Amino acid sequence: MSAAPLVGYSSSGSEDETETEARVRPGTGGRSRGQTPLPDQRLPVPDSVLTMFPDTEEGPKDDSVKHGGRVRTFPHERGNWATHVYVPYEAREEFLDLLDVLLPHGQMYVPRLVRMEAFHLSLSQSVVLRHHWILPFVQALKDRVASFQRFFFTANRVKIYTNQEKTRTFVGLEITSGYTQFLDLVSEVDRVMEEFNLTTFYQDPSFHISLAWCVGDARLQLEGQCLQELQEIVDEFEDSEMLLRVHAEQIRCKSGNKFFSLPLK
Repeated sequence: MSAAPLVGYSSSGSEDETETEARVRPGTGGRSRGQTPLPDQRLPVPDSVLTMFPDTEEGPKDDSVKHGGRVRTFPHERGNWATHVYVPYEAREEFLDLLDVLLPHGQMYVPRLVRMEAFHLSLSQSVVLRHHWILPFVQALKDRVASFQRFFFTANRVKIYTNQEKTRTFVGLEITSGYTQFLDLVSEVDRVMEEFNLTTFYQDPSFHISLAWCVGDARLQLEGQCLQELQEIVDEFEDSEMLLRVHAEQIRCKSGNKFFSLPLK
C-alpha cells in the first residue's frame, strides 16, 4: 500500500499562539527599611484581579477534549500564532447532500469519522508567526497575489490523507483541474514564507478539499474497498460534475483568531 499524501494541518486545528516570549526577572537584593519592595518580594496578585486584564496576544487555553482528542503539533505558548493560507470553499446545499451520503458510508469502515466544520484547499502548511508580524505578513501576501485572476477548478477524486505526525486521517476530494493555477498561487505564498523564514509548502502537493477526519492513522481501513465505493458514490451523484466545479475567487489567511480575505481579480 502506498503512503497517503500529507496535509498541512496542525494536529489540534487550533488557532492558539505557539511560541513564548522571553521574560527577564528583576534582580534581587537587600533593602533598607521604608524602601518599596522589589517586584519578586511583593505579595502575589489574586487570580481574580489577574483575569480582569487578559493579554491581547493570548489565545485560548488548549484543551484536547474540546478538539475531539486531537494532539497539538506544536506547544501552546505565548506571543506567536498558528497561521495558515488557503482557498476557502463555501459549501452549497447540494454539496452537503453529497457529504450526507459519503460520511455514513465511510463510517461503516471507520465509525469515528466526523465531518469537517469548514472546507478549504490549503496553500501553505500551518506555521508559527509572531503576533507583531501578522499584518506585514498579510500585506506581503496581498502584494504577491494582487495580479492573480479568478479561476475554476474541479475537485472530484476521492483520496485519503494523513497529517505529518499521522495522528489524524482525512477523507478528501482531490482536484482534477486547475492544478497549474494552484501551483502558481503556492509559488507566491512560498516566496512570502521565505521572506519571513517560515516553512514552505510540500513538494508535488495534492490540492484537495477535506470532507471528514478522524483521530489516528486509519488508512488501512479507508483505502482499498472503502475508497473505491466512496468514489463510485461521487461519480454517480446527481449533477456531480457541475457540483464539484468550483470558482476560486479569493485566498484567505487565518492567523490565530484573525481572518484576512485577499480577493483575486
